[in-house]
Amino acid sequence: MTGIRLFNTRTRTKEDFVPIDPANVRMYVCGPTVYDRAHLGNARPVVVFDTLFRLLRHVFGAGHVTYVRNFTDVDDKINDKAAQTGRPIRDITDETIGWYHADMDALGALRPTHEPRATDYIAQMIAMNETLIQRGHAYAAEGHVLFDVRSFPDYGRLSGRSVDDMIAGARVEVAPFKRDPMDFVLWKPSTGDQPGWDSPWGKGRPGWHIECSAMSFDLLGPAFDIHAGGIDLQFPHHENEIAQSCCAHPGSGFARYWLHNEMLQVEGKKMSKSLGNFFTVRDLLDQGYPGEVIRFVQLSTHYSRPMDWTAAKAEQAEATLRKWRGLIAGAEPSVPAASVVAALADDLNTAGAIAELHRLASEGDRARLAGSAALLGLLEPELGGWAEIAGPDADVSDLIAQLLAARAEARAAKDFARADKLRDGFAAAGVAVKDTAAGAEWTLAPGFDADKLKGLL
Repeated sequence: MTGIRLFNTRTRTKEDFVPIDPANVRMYVCGPTVYDRAHLGNARPVVVFDTLFRLLRHVFGAGHVTYVRNFTDVDDKINDKAAQTGRPIRDITDETIGWYHADMDALGALRPTHEPRATDYIAQMIAMNETLIQRGHAYAAEGHVLFDVRSFPDYGRLSGRSVDDMIAGARVEVAPFKRDPMDFVLWKPSTGDQPGWDSPWGKGRPGWHIECSAMSFDLLGPAFDIHAGGIDLQFPHHENEIAQSCCAHPGSGFARYWLHNEMLQVEGKKMSKSLGNFFTVRDLLDQGYPGEVIRFVQLSTHYSRPMDWTAAKAEQAEATLRKWRGLIAGAEPSVPAASVVAALADDLNTAGAIAELHRLASEGDRARLAGSAALLGLLEPELGGWAEIAGPDADVSDLIAQLLAARAEARAAKDFARADKLRDGFAAAGVAVKDTAAGAEWTLAPGFDADKLKGLL
């Protein structure tokens, strides 16, 4: 079995991934708050951890991986939108979830095993709050329930912060009902015009952090393998999840491996509406960028580094994918290449895996290219409508791939006469070949003559 190594944010080391139960590998990823369209940055954890989901399914078996990604459908932003538009909250959240599914489907993301909505787990959240109060880790005050941060000595371990330093650096007004400035809300009261549920502390609604702890416990148990999300969630959201989950279920340890993807930039700058470089996924799709191209650009940078979306990268990705789709036309995908699997198994090195795809393309290994790309969610039939490879183009791509493979074999055998003949033949036929570290790349020059190319076989 392929060994997987992942960088665990909690230990700050790359570790061998050893699941609690190989027959049921469990992963939780924080999902969206459903009040508006998902922007390009929201798509990054979806694409990154969809690729991890695919890798886990490949290694452990599709029926042995449980992937949970939630929908936050109770939130003040949703309430504000309902108040502004006069629409029912459920209509807004249903519509937004539909948008989200359509946009993420366009990026080739598989649907998770479970997609729980927070409002379906209110009873579980209330029960967890009651447990935390009983265990002395939470307290009720003025219709609120708050977590007592000082009751959990490990608070701050994930983000590398101390409670005292956090308090010293805080510039927020502290609610008078809090025992400590860092205590956070598990439950809060609702006014008449706000959504609310009956509870031992009056009509109210959950705080943001408790929902993920309640849903992950219900669907994955007190201890599971991987918890992932954007680096912006590391503190306070994930820190608070750890505290309340470990205190509600002592000895469980909650999630064993924590993965965080870095943020996204646009043309080298932070994405911001004020800078005019803010895009939703739907914006880019409507501008003509294929979802597969967006996915390729996102995977071209390792998840632990900031990812820069640029028009030049998108153009290059489209050219590469169009060429690869021409190459694999009519090919039956084989099992993924070991080198591609190895790259992904090394802390999800998607950039390294893409480099291996370039190599497979340069060698003309059509079946292995198709099967390997699928492991990254690329070159799959349902995403290929934008490319529409015609028969003659596919034939030409196939022929060029065969000749490039023959040239590689001639070089390996030190048959330089044959290699030089193929090089000169490419030039004569109007095929510009460029050798790169990732493999041979080619384009058709004006005056391309397919008959001259066929004469090289």
